[in-house]
Amino acid sequence: MRALLKESGVTLCSLEDYPNLPVIEEGGDSFLGNAVIKAKAIAELTGETALADDSGLEVAALDGAPGVYSARYAGEGADDEKNIRKLLHDLEGVPPEERKAAFRCVLVLYRPDGRYRAFDGMWEGRIAERPVGKGGFGYDPVFYLPERGVTVAELPIGIKNRISHRAKAAEKLKIWLQEGFKHTGA
Repeated sequence: MRALLKESGVTLCSLEDYPNLPVIEEGGDSFLGNAVIKAKAIAELTGETALADDSGLEVAALDGAPGVYSARYAGEGADDEKNIRKLLHDLEGVPPEERKAAFRCVLVLYRPDGRYRAFDGMWEGRIAERPVGKGGFGYDPVFYLPERGVTVAELPIGIKNRISHRAKAAEKLKIWLQEGFKHTGA
């Protein structure tokens, strides 16, 4: 992606390049809503096109929870261990075949003039009955990939970064930058 941006004459910066920016509060009720809130705020504060994301875990047996509350599922200030413990408690007695889940990511590319594009990615799996693996973060130790026979916490980081929900959303952004940026005007 960096090479593509460089070829396009685009300079990629991070929030670290803008140390005086305030923390942007997520108050949306969807991944798209939160990503737009963050990208819009940064675009307005910097006068630059901004890229922001929001992502989380959706569990079918919990009607999509934890969803946008993934990072604070066990309450404000909860850490990964507490969130996992609450998730497993909420799924007690639910058989493996009914523990379908998906990691979702929405990336938003927001221009200072208010135009934006959204790109989404989804990674399907199941919630394991107990944490396995030491890698990753968040719900990775309980997000089981049946086709691979491992949790995300057991995957090498290089594989995770190629097949995750974020990778899928980023691939859609990359394709749009290659094919559609000049043609859509968005």
